[in-house]
Amino acid sequence: MTAVLFIVFLILLILGFPIAFSLGISAFIYILFSDLPLMVIPQKMYAGIDVFVLLSIPGFILAGNLMNASGITNRIIKFCNALLGHIRGGLGLANVGASLLFGGISGTAIADTASIGSVMIPAMKKEGYDTAFSCAVTASSSTIGPIIPPSLPMIIAATLTGLSVGKLFIAGIVPGVLLGVGFMLVTYIISVKRQYPKSTRASLSQIAKSFFQAFWAIMMTLLILFGIIGGVFTPTEASIVAVVYAMGIGLWVYKELSFKAIPAIILNSAKTTASLMVLVGFANLFAWIMTVEELPQLIADSLLNLTENKILILLMINLLLLFVGAFMETIAALLILFPVLLGVAVHVGVDPVQFAIIMVFNLVIGLTTPPVGVCLFVASSIGNISLEKIARAGLPFLLVSLFILMLVTFVPEVSLWLPSLFYD
Repeated sequence: MTAVLFIVFLILLILGFPIAFSLGISAFIYILFSDLPLMVIPQKMYAGIDVFVLLSIPGFILAGNLMNASGITNRIIKFCNALLGHIRGGLGLANVGASLLFGGISGTAIADTASIGSVMIPAMKKEGYDTAFSCAVTASSSTIGPIIPPSLPMIIAATLTGLSVGKLFIAGIVPGVLLGVGFMLVTYIISVKRQYPKSTRASLSQIAKSFFQAFWAIMMTLLILFGIIGGVFTPTEASIVAVVYAMGIGLWVYKELSFKAIPAIILNSAKTTASLMVLVGFANLFAWIMTVEELPQLIADSLLNLTENKILILLMINLLLLFVGAFMETIAALLILFPVLLGVAVHVGVDPVQFAIIMVFNLVIGLTTPPVGVCLFVASSIGNISLEKIARAGLPFLLVSLFILMLVTFVPEVSLWLPSLFYD
């Protein structure tokens, strides 16, 4: 029956079914042919979403949408362009810098690609940048979002293991910043080689003005992060604080958010949350079936039977996750594989927090790799260019991602140093 489960799942994926329905239908067929009571389906789905910390997800999604509707994207881009625009390829560098700042608001790569890409890709094309390069910069830099706080994949990882959300948030900061710096370096080298344009240097007053325009957006990330670290509020409470803060800034500071627009924003956020919760529920059902079939133990034993060498185990896990990330949505893969692989990693001496960062990092790389690179699809639709051209232009950025992944994997301090300063 296990074979039937995976065959149906793969067929549905190939046919283009959404990942949530692929998981749900394959699980339903397995239960039907296994003579298990159908009551198992709602029970396991409910068990998957009945986790208190998951209440923070709709809050962070709504806060991000409110801030985005408040004109925050343009303010962040203007600030980054004021700082970096005078350097060769400055608009590309500003694109990466904006992703670093915007990722601390949205927490998702797709929102980053869509919001920043809709502004930056046309602007870069107009300034003379190659379309494929413009799209590749946007799609690649958007993967910073799920790594730095507040990160939805980190929240999911914490719910699966009981790890501290605050600790995972902090652990992602250094890898996220390193990734951003690496992307900037590649962007600069390519820009110099191709002689992409640069703008005039902004004056100190222009930089200060753009900073104060983006200040309230930057403060939102700091409010969330230090509020959780300082024990002022839980992640769930932080998400509500973020909503109130975002609404206040949009209505009375930036004044680009209207009361009339709020119901539509709430509805859109509710739709996103509902689709995510359906995915979480079906993934939990799928993972329960795998547990019943003892597949997690089989996978763990198979890896450990091959070798118990820490380096080799981590290399094999990275290869597996890079492959899975290229075909499966990040959160679904996290829900199914994280508990399984965490046991193996801990067995060979890997810190759980470090492994959570490794896992998320691997899977977000898949957002920019064919055939199911969601961020590539979003960027290609904005730039009106083929997926193949963007993927080819994104190869230098992919190499940077893999290099930083190796640092996170084999140098524990990259992800563990910062949490050690705040937690015992």
